[in-house]
Amino acid sequence: MSLVNLTINGKSVSVPKGSTILEAAKEVNVQIPNLCHLKMKEINMINQCASCRVCMVSAGRGLVPACGTLVKEGMDVQTNTKEALKARKNVVELLLSDHPQDCLVCEKNGNCELQSIAADLGIRKIRYKGEQSTSPKDTSTESIVKDHDKCILCRRCETMCNDIQSVGVLSGINRGFGTEVSTFFNSDLCETECTFCGQCIAVCPTGALTEVNNIPTVWNALNQKEKTVAVQVAPAVRVALGEEFGLEPGTITTGKMVSALKALGFKYVFDTNFSADLTILEEASEFLHRLKKGKNLPILTSCCPAWINFVEKNYPEFLNLPSSCKSPQEMFGAIAKNYFAPKVINIKPKDMYIVSVMPCVAKKYECSRTELGQEEVLDVDVSITTRELAKMIKEAGIDFLTLDEKDFDNPLGKSSGAADIFGTTGGVLEAALRTAYEWVTDKELADVNFTQVRGMEGIKEASIDIDGTIVNVCIASSLGNARKVMDEVKNGNSKYHIIEVMACPGGCIAGAGQPYHHGDYDVVKKRALGLYNIDRNKKLRKSHENPAIVALYDEFLGEPYGKVAHKFLHTHYFDKSLVYNVNNGECTCIKESDATV
Repeated sequence: MSLVNLTINGKSVSVPKGSTILEAAKEVNVQIPNLCHLKMKEINMINQCASCRVCMVSAGRGLVPACGTLVKEGMDVQTNTKEALKARKNVVELLLSDHPQDCLVCEKNGNCELQSIAADLGIRKIRYKGEQSTSPKDTSTESIVKDHDKCILCRRCETMCNDIQSVGVLSGINRGFGTEVSTFFNSDLCETECTFCGQCIAVCPTGALTEVNNIPTVWNALNQKEKTVAVQVAPAVRVALGEEFGLEPGTITTGKMVSALKALGFKYVFDTNFSADLTILEEASEFLHRLKKGKNLPILTSCCPAWINFVEKNYPEFLNLPSSCKSPQEMFGAIAKNYFAPKVINIKPKDMYIVSVMPCVAKKYECSRTELGQEEVLDVDVSITTRELAKMIKEAGIDFLTLDEKDFDNPLGKSSGAADIFGTTGGVLEAALRTAYEWVTDKELADVNFTQVRGMEGIKEASIDIDGTIVNVCIASSLGNARKVMDEVKNGNSKYHIIEVMACPGGCIAGAGQPYHHGDYDVVKKRALGLYNIDRNKKLRKSHENPAIVALYDEFLGEPYGKVAHKFLHTHYFDKSLVYNVNNGECTCIKESDATV
């Protein structure tokens, strides 16, 4: 490897040829502020457009952007010269001159990178006055709010949407002062192929992209007396929530989280892990059924709503492949309203109100899918993110760190370790294999750790020997990698029997509703480790051994993949592929199956 030697603020450093000044500075712990630059090597994302010019440094004859300038042998870089500091401050002041001054009520307040840099640079007034660009907010979806007035044209969302997720919804349009990052023909997000994965939110440095705020809806539900309000919590939340209160990423906060939810006023606090175990019994049964018949393979996991949206919009010819199982969020709602409500606490399904706490913004949309319910009663009423739960706890004045540890309510609060690992890429498949192996072989699985399906790689594959039957499995993390795998299926070159897909790179632990990791994937890895630690330390580590699940089948569902299970726990999918019809400059979206070209 060829190395380049240079000095940064008097510190000598040697870095590989082709490195930027910004990368070299990190090697000697020199911090250079930047906004547009974002590099996450774990998922191969590089946004390096050098458009914001906040990272200007002195090098040689003049100022250069650190993120877009390659190092040279003998280069002498100074990051804090008078000229560099003045240039940075001018750039940020110009950005603020065309930015709404509503920081105190902005969804990103406290997490805005522009806000942080402005504070660090000591900017206390807006020197530049003039015209501000204005555009209407896009509030067309249940998941994402797009506010171009707060966009700084860093293009991070565009890179994420196009290069990593391969959805291709966002792109730069217009020129000069009218430049925007928007959609095709400036359509509302609901009229595009957006999957609501929300990864654009996860990388946006300002409040230009945020989740739909469902906190007021939840407070309203808690303050009314007509319905019994219960809450369920996804596995990934318990290893990330603590970050909002100063704890290390991956810290397990399950007991304190339950206490906080009780203090907020929820009548029942349940665990989505319960229905994750339930999902495994249904999905493993469905897989073995398909494998025996040799039809509708590979089976595709269906836990991730953004992934299901992606399939419906991009591969409608393969709607026979996703598992018909509802996601754990929806299975839980179905059981809570149709079993727990009438049979345990003696109320009608419509009188139970289910809130979910999820690491995901697509779950907000999933709740609204009318097919996910019974007799016009939706399985889940509203979903909030990990971040929103943290805001509610703070709003209520609850001292999270001093809370006692409490257990989930039962019977919908008991789960196995297999359910916990649902929150990380590969976890759903590993949990399914633990059950499928024992069902097929009728032997106890000596080692439940299928480590070959773990890790942050975008595409992982393995061959599992189940009593002489070789099962080829694949795990795709991110929609871009899912597209690669699905194109192999489309071309007839796929060898897989099971494919697990998580839309968010790394899985739910890196969901768009989690505390912002600001591009630091070490945070995501620590969250994954937290989930694996929970699994390792649980006595029950296989979904089919969960006694609460066994009792549910005995008392209500009958048998896995049976008639009653299909009624409440399974669903169907739709062709949502779109084409654009352009007529006299007007653009409308229509279903491809109804299109006339």
